[in-house]
Amino acid sequence: MIRVSILSKYYGGKQVLGRVEFSVAPGETVALVGPSGIGKSTILRIVAGIDTAFEGNVDRPEEVSIVFQEPTLLPWRSALDNLLLVCAGLDRKTALRALKKVGLAGKEDQFPGQLSLGQQRRLSLARAFAGRPALLILDEPFVSLDPDMADTMMTLTEELIAEARPATLLVTHAEAEAKRLADRVLRLQGAPATLQTESETDV
Repeated sequence: MIRVSILSKYYGGKQVLGRVEFSVAPGETVALVGPSGIGKSTILRIVAGIDTAFEGNVDRPEEVSIVFQEPTLLPWRSALDNLLLVCAGLDRKTALRALKKVGLAGKEDQFPGQLSLGQQRRLSLARAFAGRPALLILDEPFVSLDPDMADTMMTLTEELIAEARPATLLVTHAEAEAKRLADRVLRLQGAPATLQTESETDV
């Protein structure tokens, strides 16, 4: 169980987050929504352990994978090496199987610059799931994609989550994405930002 208890977060002298408390169970997907600039990405960095300058506590597993808005791949390494170098203990056979799952079979020797944006996003997903995360964090992974590509990527993400069953935190400003992918939706509001009451999605 991932437990998040943020009491406050400041940037300089400005408080950007008030009390933000929630949990994510294994196999559950929780979406964090709210307008741009309200603090969603700040919460993501706190949950991931990237930002430790806050008042409160986060209980998280060691096995955490993050899919960012941009693929954040190693451009000087092949698609296969992008998995092998990042995911400790991953063998070549398992990495090739991970690439096949996201539709990149036969692309293992290509570099990120040789792949389309959609293929780079697929590679980013493959890398995240190849690490067998107990906690998966998705930071607006479908932003800037055209509707057809976004739908394809969401379907792929749904399939990978259903198979791996990690605790998943999705950060998005798109209500449709939240309702489609999440079991629960958490809404940020106010300044400093706090959570509205948790609501069940229609999923």
